[in-house]
Amino acid sequence: MVPSLFDPDLPEGFVYRPDFISPDEEALLIDAIRQVEFSNFEMRGVVARRRVAFFGSSYDAGRTRTLPLPAFLRPLRERAAALAGVDAEAFAMALINEYPPGAPIGWHRDAPQYDIVFGVSLLSACRMMFRPFVSPAAHRATDGRRRQATHEITLDRRSAYLMAGESRTASEHHIPAVAELRYSITFRTLR
Repeated sequence: MVPSLFDPDLPEGFVYRPDFISPDEEALLIDAIRQVEFSNFEMRGVVARRRVAFFGSSYDAGRTRTLPLPAFLRPLRERAAALAGVDAEAFAMALINEYPPGAPIGWHRDAPQYDIVFGVSLLSACRMMFRPFVSPAAHRATDGRRRQATHEITLDRRSAYLMAGESRTASEHHIPAVAELRYSITFRTLR
């Protein structure tokens, strides 16, 4: 398929689907999420402004206790798997993020034990920015000059995205501070 002039310029392997879920599906997910127990998220000794709930495989090779995937996430995982072209069970980890107004996610690549990443946005939109991944050692060799985003997309409410291939391995991404309460549901396959 030849991209149109109006398609966003995105890293190779990034797939975006607006209106992936209906307003009714979003409402059911939000009702269930409001029953979830969230925890603070700490990365490298810094507590993030967002809160998280992990299910299935954890980031830290099992050191953090996680619950099994709840029933309310299974239909969404099935649809994510169909989009990714994998078996639903391949999505071994689920993460729900709660972003209060003003909460960002800094530049990062998802943990190396994960491969395909699927996400859906709930309640409000956000921007997702990309730039080529540069190892910390290579970045130090450039005297730490600030790097700029090379790609950007708005993730609309009820939209979904899939990161695979170069968008997953050769890029890092960032979500600037959100203006309104936002939830995201992310599924990841293992390498």
